[in-house]
Amino acid sequence: MIKRIQSRENAWYKSLAKLASSSRERRRTGMAILDGPHLIEAWRAHGGIAEAIVASESGSARPDVDELLGAAPARVHVILPDRLFDALAQVATPVGILAVVATPAPAALPAAIGDALLLDGLQDAGNLGSILRSAAAAGVTEVFLGHGSAFAWSPKVLRAGMGAHFGLAIHESVGLEALAQRCSGQLVATDPRAEQPLDRVDLRGPVAWIFGNEGAGITPALAALATERVRIPMPGGTESLNVAAAAAVCLFEQARQRRAAEGG
Repeated sequence: MIKRIQSRENAWYKSLAKLASSSRERRRTGMAILDGPHLIEAWRAHGGIAEAIVASESGSARPDVDELLGAAPARVHVILPDRLFDALAQVATPVGILAVVATPAPAALPAAIGDALLLDGLQDAGNLGSILRSAAAAGVTEVFLGHGSAFAWSPKVLRAGMGAHFGLAIHESVGLEALAQRCSGQLVATDPRAEQPLDRVDLRGPVAWIFGNEGAGITPALAALATERVRIPMPGGTESLNVAAAAAVCLFEQARQRRAAEGG
């Protein structure tokens, strides 16, 4: 059954509007907003049941939106007038559908860590989402965000992640120095001054990668725990890469070495 809400004074709509506008409310409630068919389809593909699927009146006239509104599992399905929906939208030109979902709670921190990402104070939402997308594509599913990192389930991170979140175990507000002691393989940090180029380091075993803050880099105490420091060769002469680009290069060099070892 699809509900129709017409007034912004409706109590349910008020709570939804607060969730849409407040990062603090999303953290407090453990809820996230997925904006647009792609993210909702990704959630659906991983077996998720939404708290609510919400469409605008004009959006519900689109076949893809209408199909999701009727078929995506949710506790409630709602249609809103465009003026009310647009007040919730996370983008300038909304498609006309969003979902409210409970953010998956990862299990307790593992006793031993193999392949993983340790993100140290990463603050840019676009960078974080891109890194999550690269991790999912490279098959690295454990991601640990240190204190001071961006909120993984913010709308901007979700959009940049393009659905990657739902195939990852994302741990937030982790003490990374203590966690680093649990690494079962190499703990690798990138450093433009490192002697070893990335492609000369054996990455076929378990690797936990450390990537730091966009401006300050990796905190000295965590960097000191790295068992390997590598630099990304840049024959074009550029001094450094954006952290999301650097992470993608490292993860796919690891994947390349493993494919080569398997004869792929």
